[in-house]
Amino acid sequence: MSRILINLILITTLCSSANCGNSTKKLSVFRKHYSKEDKIDREAVLRKKAKDALAFCKSHNYNTNFCILIDLGMHSGLKRFFVWDFSKKEISHRFLVSHGCGRMPWSWTWSRDNAKLSNEDGSHCSAAGKYKIGKRGYSNWGIKVNYLLYGLEATNSNAYARKIVLHSWQDVGDDELYPEGTPEGWGCPAISNHALKLLDPKLKKSKKSVLLWIYKS
Repeated sequence: MSRILINLILITTLCSSANCGNSTKKLSVFRKHYSKEDKIDREAVLRKKAKDALAFCKSHNYNTNFCILIDLGMHSGLKRFFVWDFSKKEISHRFLVSHGCGRMPWSWTWSRDNAKLSNEDGSHCSAAGKYKIGKRGYSNWGIKVNYLLYGLEATNSNAYARKIVLHSWQDVGDDELYPEGTPEGWGCPAISNHALKLLDPKLKKSKKSVLLWIYKS
C-alpha cells in the first residue's frame, strides 16, 4: 500500500473520530448529557406545553405573544427557562434558573439533577403549575426587581402566600455549567441579572397578564 494512500486513510479516520468539517452538529438545547436510559424527548414536551399554553392564554385573555415555560425535569446546570414566542413557535430566549433547595442547605446545588416540588409553606421547594405573572415590585436580590406570581392550580395555590416571585440573583450565571448546578433558593424561579434585564422590558410592555408555567418533564 502506498504511503499516500495510508496517509489518506489516517486523515479520514481522524476526521471521522473528531467530527470535523461539515459533520459537526450543534447539540440540542434539550440534550441532558445523561445516560442512554433517559428517553425523554424534552423538545416534544416543550412544544406540547407551548400548544396548551396558547390555548390557555386565548381562553383566559392572557398575552398571546409569548409565555414562559420552565422545565424542572432538566438538570439545573442547563438552560431550562424558556421564553416561548407563540407566533414563531420557537424559543426566543433561554436562561439558567434556580429551583427550591427543599431540606438541603440554601444556595447549594444538592438537588441539581432532581428538583423536589411542593406547594407546602415552609417546604422551600418550587411548585409545578401555571402562574399568572403579577405586579412588578422591589426585590432585595439581583437588579432589585421582582414580579409577583399567582398560582393558578392546586399544585401551586400557595405561591402568593409563600412569597414566591420571579426575580434575579447574582449567584445565577449566564452560561451553562453542567455537570455543576445552579444555586438553589427557597422556591422562587430566580434567573441571572442579565436575563432579567432582557426579560423585564417585555413584561413591563405587556398589557395583558403573562403566563409562566413550571413543569417537570
